[in-house]
Amino acid sequence: MAAEGLRFPSRILTISKNAFREAVRDRILYNLILFVLLITASAVFLGELSAGQEARVIVNLGLSSTLIFGAFISIFVGVSLVWKEIEKRTVYSIFSKPVGRGEFIVGKYLGLCGTLFVNVAVMGVGVSLALLYVQGGSLVLQIWPTVALIFLELTILTAVAIMFSSFSTPALSALLTFFIFVIGHFSSSLRDLAQQMGSATARVVFDAIYYILPNLSHFSFITESSNGMTPPPAMIGGSLLYALIYDVILLTITVVIFNRRNFK
Repeated sequence: MAAEGLRFPSRILTISKNAFREAVRDRILYNLILFVLLITASAVFLGELSAGQEARVIVNLGLSSTLIFGAFISIFVGVSLVWKEIEKRTVYSIFSKPVGRGEFIVGKYLGLCGTLFVNVAVMGVGVSLALLYVQGGSLVLQIWPTVALIFLELTILTAVAIMFSSFSTPALSALLTFFIFVIGHFSSSLRDLAQQMGSATARVVFDAIYYILPNLSHFSFITESSNGMTPPPAMIGGSLLYALIYDVILLTITVVIFNRRNFK
């Protein structure tokens, strides 16, 4: 039993390493990183036209681009990680070994999160270099807590993408995950709108959306960062706890669904 307990994390680590290498080899990651770096370079050009607001433009555009293209990585790579194994039938050889389905899902998830961490870090470095270029060095350290919040948001989006891909097609999984991403950023506003409408049905519907779907507005601090503000420690700690709880819930649901699939 003790030896099995030692092998359990090692199997997950092996799967996560393979998933990381597989995701890194995907050309879409390099294209997205290059595109974000080009946008950051464009921000430098736009900043020079904005009458002394260079640093603010760079932070706003650079971090927004990091979030958007990080979301594309989460969605398009996330929905394909599990599906590729099923489509190529390599999942049969994997499960013929002493590897559990839960270990498979968690390993794939951690591998993609590792890929996202590297990509978000590279994007953050790009924004930092652009800030140094326009003499906005005072904001370089201040943006990194916001970069960390973006990464935490992307871990939730990745878990959503893998959950949908465990029982649906890649196209539908990507579409559903994108809807979750959009609704998650506007669920608070939709709930407030429902309160103002005075409709009991609208309140019930949007309250359900607010409490059931991930509220991604908890991780939004890009505008404030462009104004030189830093997320308070309470916000970072609360966001970390929120992301961990949601990730565990989503991965648990994914494992339950995946365990019920018949690959014969």
